[in-house]
Amino acid sequence: MRFTKMHGLGNDFVMVDCVLESLDEATLPELARRVCDRHFGVGGDGLILALPSQVADFRMRLINADGSEAEHCGNGIRCMAKLVYDHGHTRADRITVETIGRINVLDLHVSDGRVRSVRVDMGKPELRRGAIPMIGPEDGQAISEPLQVGDRTLEFTCVSMGNPHAVTFVDDVADFPVTTLGPLAEHHEAFPRRANIEFIQVLGRRELKMRVWERGAGETLACGTGACASLVAAALTDRADREAIVHLPGGDLTIEWAESGHVFMTGPAVTVFEGVLA
Repeated sequence: MRFTKMHGLGNDFVMVDCVLESLDEATLPELARRVCDRHFGVGGDGLILALPSQVADFRMRLINADGSEAEHCGNGIRCMAKLVYDHGHTRADRITVETIGRINVLDLHVSDGRVRSVRVDMGKPELRRGAIPMIGPEDGQAISEPLQVGDRTLEFTCVSMGNPHAVTFVDDVADFPVTTLGPLAEHHEAFPRRANIEFIQVLGRRELKMRVWERGAGETLACGTGACASLVAAALTDRADREAIVHLPGGDLTIEWAESGHVFMTGPAVTVFEGVLA
């Protein structure tokens, strides 16, 4: 199996060009666990397949490091856009990519024949509990809702960006016990399909600092959909404007919640190396 190791702000993936190569879908969970292992495999937060699509230019599938499948991934979709462009499958500077339940529009920023960064129309955030999903009235919302997590009560604003996010605001994210409370919140009974957990420190109306505990991957250096959900949550609770820089451990993303209701994310995508897995 040929692969490309890529990352978006340190959120790293084993990418497989399935426009050229086919994989047995029944083996994907075990394959992801094997190749994402950082000691015995290539290492990564997930396995991403770039596939043909019948409804868009391309289709993306992401299998997390634990073998579960994610509905969406903001850093991963930027990497996929770079993969298909750099591999010569398109020469368009705007493409569409199918993920589970949505079509994403991506603007590719190209320099010297290579994609350097990507602006992604992440679509409209969904606040209904039933769409996240989250227990409670299906059409209700969870904004600053208290949940007991371990020995603490944390307030969460919950958002779906095609995948579930629970955002909580803290005073000092660097010293917050993310690795202790993150997995407890991910598996909280309020989230029947688990959730990605964002811990946000507000630095200003247009500046947020974030750590994330990702469902199926643990703490990662960046999460694109999480950054989008966090900006939405900060704006909903009047902690930030509708456009801000989000500082993640792996780097910065620019997030805008436009008046159209769509959220736009801009950030880099980087190829690390290519290889063949026996």
